[in-house]
Amino acid sequence: MVTSAAATKEQAGLGALDRLLAATHAEMDKVNALILSRAESHVEMVPQLARYLIEAGGKRLRPMLTVAAALVFDKPTGAQTNYAAAVEFMHNATLLHDDVVDESDMRRGRPAARMIWGNQASVLVGDYLLGQAFLMMVETGKLDALGVLAKAATVIAEGEVFQLSKAGDLAATPDDYNQVIRAKTATLFQAAAEVGAMAGGADDAGRTALRDYGLELGLAFQLVDDVLDYRGESGAMGKNTGDDLREGKMTLPVILALADANPAEREIIAAALGKADASDTSLTQIVAIMNRHNALGRTVEQAQAHVQRARAALAPLPDTEMKTILSDIAEFYVSRAY
Repeated sequence: MVTSAAATKEQAGLGALDRLLAATHAEMDKVNALILSRAESHVEMVPQLARYLIEAGGKRLRPMLTVAAALVFDKPTGAQTNYAAAVEFMHNATLLHDDVVDESDMRRGRPAARMIWGNQASVLVGDYLLGQAFLMMVETGKLDALGVLAKAATVIAEGEVFQLSKAGDLAATPDDYNQVIRAKTATLFQAAAEVGAMAGGADDAGRTALRDYGLELGLAFQLVDDVLDYRGESGAMGKNTGDDLREGKMTLPVILALADANPAEREIIAAALGKADASDTSLTQIVAIMNRHNALGRTVEQAQAHVQRARAALAPLPDTEMKTILSDIAEFYVSRAY
């Protein structure tokens, strides 16, 4: 049940999302056209698979963040179009690779690409998208921005490997989890905002402000996403509720619940963790355990703390409508958890 306060927050956030969409619409039209054109290939399967994922929906928050960061400043150079498209290609490449590693059946409410074209094609098309992303960066001639996004690609891959090493590890700690989400999710948010600021002509202080904002927003975003895996409805996020549990992912709600659970409760969680055929009954029991120990609530509290840091990071920026939108949009992504 959504409280009236939470509902008010959500309505305010939806207003912020509408404002962000409106404020970035003209630039995002250019980005979307570039994305579709660069998904082309003379090898027929490449555009088929790439377009299937790219056109599947989603708000394209990461490239919008790049565009918005550029528009905070007075004189965007135009490089934000290439940077935003590159960010989206990097994101989609990681989705293709993630689905193979996690053996996921769904993505964005539809069968995952690997379920249609197979694992090999998904990995290879993901590689193609990464190649196109780096080509679009190089075309701007800005080596420093290329460095930001290339470093992000490296850190994301490291995060994926580290998460894989921790799958099903009952001894995983909150610090382990933070290391995973900082690398896997927040790094791309951080890079997307930073290169947007660079395209906008930001000085060092502006670049740092947007970089810090992106990092904190990305951390909050992933914390909420991990709550929704236990609190959301199947299909609402484009996947099944409990997928993280069945894939053995040691997300913060699981880690906090295990830390406070009694032996019987720990056994229930351990018996389902990493089991692809874990039943809905098991999931219901585990959510009840999480609620008893306020594991979901404490995870949301951490997300809220990151939102406050994200909003504080924007303080050095000029007072513009885009700055206000970026501040408000952070609150929206936490409101999803209520």
